[in-house]
Amino acid sequence: METEQKNELKTKKAFPMEAAYAIGQVTIAFGTALMARADFGVSMVVAPAYLVYLKLSESISWFSFGLAEYLFQALLLLVTAAVIGKFKKKYLFAVASVIIYGALLDLFMLVAGCIPTDELWVRIVIFAVGSITVAVGVAFMFNTYLSPEVYELAVKEIAEKFGFDVGKTKTVYDVISLVLAVAMSFLFFGWWKFEGIGYGTLINALTNGPMITVLNKLYRKKFEFVRKINLKKESSEKEK
Repeated sequence: METEQKNELKTKKAFPMEAAYAIGQVTIAFGTALMARADFGVSMVVAPAYLVYLKLSESISWFSFGLAEYLFQALLLLVTAAVIGKFKKKYLFAVASVIIYGALLDLFMLVAGCIPTDELWVRIVIFAVGSITVAVGVAFMFNTYLSPEVYELAVKEIAEKFGFDVGKTKTVYDVISLVLAVAMSFLFFGWWKFEGIGYGTLINALTNGPMITVLNKLYRKKFEFVRKINLKKESSEKEK
């Protein structure tokens, strides 16, 4: 048994957790921007923040999608801490992740805005690429010690706290976000008006969790995620 495990480790390629974090940040922001541009409905995870953006940007011209993410994820972080029963120090690093993500999101929103979407097939392709790209990024985020965005952090923390499967926990969280988004859409824009959510949101709600589960298993089968930067070790060596 031990021999099999050693052989399995030898066949895996080392993959820096720091790189997984960077890839995750970029791909999630890029995929989200593409889905917003496709206008079939954003993913249910970011839908609540997107609705805040749509509503406030009507009266505040400079209010961006990234700023809406800052506000919503800050609230989610407090809720996560309440569910876990304590506020961990690493949660503070999630704030930095949100700032980076928000900046990348606003940048990619500008880039995606340059893509012509007159043709239906173009929108379909953009949505599909965006949805898959987000799943790729989230799966990478689950394999890093660095605090991810609060969305992924909340799922990871709750799954570990109660011993749930990460993929299934993600699916449940997605559905809850979808219900919240629908309620917010009705509240902000009127009864039976779906803004920022649509058929694409429903499709993503059903496929996102399974995609992340498959990708996460694939990553762990192919790669051995290793920590390249150890601040504690470097600090102790300097003290010596």
